[in-house]
Amino acid sequence: MQEGVLRALPDADIALVPVADGGGGTLEAMVGEALVGSGGRYSESRVTGPLGEQVTARWGVIAGGRTAVIEMAQASGLVLVPEGKRDPRLASSYGTGELIGAALDEGYREIIVGLGGSATNDGGAGMAQALGASFTDASGAELPRGGAALARLEHIDLSNLDRRLSEASVLAATDVTNSLCGPAGASAVYGPQKGATPDMVTELDAALERFANVVRHDLGVELLSLSGAGAAGGMGAGLVAVLGAEIVSGAALVCDTVGLNNQLVRAGLAITGEGLLDGQTMYNKAPMEVARRAIARGVPVIVVAGALGPGHETVLEQGITTVEAATPDNMPLDEALSRAYELVRDAAERAVRRWSGQNDPAGLPGSL
Repeated sequence: MQEGVLRALPDADIALVPVADGGGGTLEAMVGEALVGSGGRYSESRVTGPLGEQVTARWGVIAGGRTAVIEMAQASGLVLVPEGKRDPRLASSYGTGELIGAALDEGYREIIVGLGGSATNDGGAGMAQALGASFTDASGAELPRGGAALARLEHIDLSNLDRRLSEASVLAATDVTNSLCGPAGASAVYGPQKGATPDMVTELDAALERFANVVRHDLGVELLSLSGAGAAGGMGAGLVAVLGAEIVSGAALVCDTVGLNNQLVRAGLAITGEGLLDGQTMYNKAPMEVARRAIARGVPVIVVAGALGPGHETVLEQGITTVEAATPDNMPLDEALSRAYELVRDAAERAVRRWSGQNDPAGLPGSL
């Protein structure tokens, strides 16, 4: 985007600010910015992947070395599972729990968990098991990992939960407000992306409802009405129920961390982006958080999107100046991905040329 802007406005003063919303890229946005200052660093841990294999997961430290940042996708992500093996009935969030344990081992008691891009639909049960929680069936046997097993859940025991968690504060950063169950729940909305057939969706939704009922009975936490509980296959629910986490807007958290407001003070134009701009963009996605902050300061906003989907018009109703699709109509996805750099560059150039035609480029206030 920077290259495209400079083609249109060679003298533009550009500030590059990484932004994410709790999903992919959150770790790089938050820790990468911290590394410019002080106290930020990356770590790596060997943990259990979604289907039980060992994977190397990256996590980081920010806030002058006080806060650990964990991206769920690093340990339990869909990208870690080959397409032919994707099955949310079996995939587990166990490795994410191991990452939380690694952060505790290194002394961190402030932990941010970015939710998004998961292969799982287990309500965070695997994460909890990795930290010492017990999920048992009617016979008292420990449940196997995976979302389908929750249909047999009878009891949750936290007596052996890692005691260090009592000293920890956990934020669950997410870009979604989905409920745990139902038509807008984790299984129905995101299960198909993870390989779930319609029958699997029904099975997994019932299993998460069972999970919620046992949590209510054993832990005294109500999950079915909790906004964001359905994030990352129900990981939002698990973090709240077992770790006492607070669900927060991932986009707002990242924007605060990287100091976006300070850059907007002197900006004359804000440019942000989204892979697919559609009706879902409205709900706590990174482009809308950027746009809200910019518009509140009187800064016009351009959104460059990989493609435009159903409902993208609603974005313009929020005060965004214009949206620009990077991908031409009917271009195959594989080709668009292979040409992403040039397509995004050219889209940014087109959008800025069109915008600057209504303004005097030489008189732009501040930076972009």
